[in-house]
Amino acid sequence: MKMQCCLFLALVLSPTAMAQSIDFGDDSSEYANDFECDDRRFVGNGMATGLDWDDAGHDATDCRHAYELGTIKLWNQSKASAATQCSAISYGDDTSDYARDGTCDDPRFEGPGTDSVMLPDELGRDATDCKKACEMGTAFIRNY
Repeated sequence: MKMQCCLFLALVLSPTAMAQSIDFGDDSSEYANDFECDDRRFVGNGMATGLDWDDAGHDATDCRHAYELGTIKLWNQSKASAATQCSAISYGDDTSDYARDGTCDDPRFEGPGTDSVMLPDELGRDATDCKKACEMGTAFIRNY
């Protein structure tokens, strides 16, 4: 009976109810209330294209709305790690101004081996750093 109850609750919990357990923070980011989530803790179609860790926890209204719509979810390193197959990734080239600086700057990646600012212009342009970080287990596919 207890298991049936919990299963029932899990099935009926709406994204709104689940969002109540997330601390979305405040709206102090300069990009708050622009209808895109700028908080790098999340992933999905409702995200801004340029992301900076400075905005984490500072775009609450946009992120809560996108979360409740189901266009974003919390990024989960364990799930991203399980989904990342480094040998199957096409890393691109090293044409970025930040290539070969020891930090992955490609916005397709997330994790401790990635830069604090991710810009769409860097997509596929930091191959050596991103491949090394992926193989070392410090960069994972962002949208898994």
